[in-house]
Amino acid sequence: MNWTQAKRRLQVPTKRYRIGELVRFSPFSRQTIHNYTIMGLIREAEWTEGGHRLYDESVFARLSRILELRETMSLTEVRRVLNQEEARDSTHPLRSTALPPEARAVSPQDGHERYAQGDEGLADAT
Repeated sequence: MNWTQAKRRLQVPTKRYRIGELVRFSPFSRQTIHNYTIMGLIREAEWTEGGHRLYDESVFARLSRILELRETMSLTEVRRVLNQEEARDSTHPLRSTALPPEARAVSPQDGHERYAQGDEGLADAT
């Protein structure tokens, strides 16, 4: 009996992207992706056992929106707008990430706790 006859379907695992893949498929540098993650502008979907961030496909829409907003806004303003948009949309993909809200922007292994509260020390450029 094959899968079609049994009306069963294989479940395709969700693709996860490492930071290098985000860099390859976007106009952003590795450092910018890192900074945006630390600031909470984008969020990782999960972590590898080795401590590497993994992002899901929704990050590309988020990066596109950031790119659009950065044409006329500072990073602080971008974060405010994204937070407002996310609050309005309770079904937003970032609401269902694998990490709790307090752990999304910063992981203990990062050592970047000072960035979690704002963008002090980060360049305001993409």
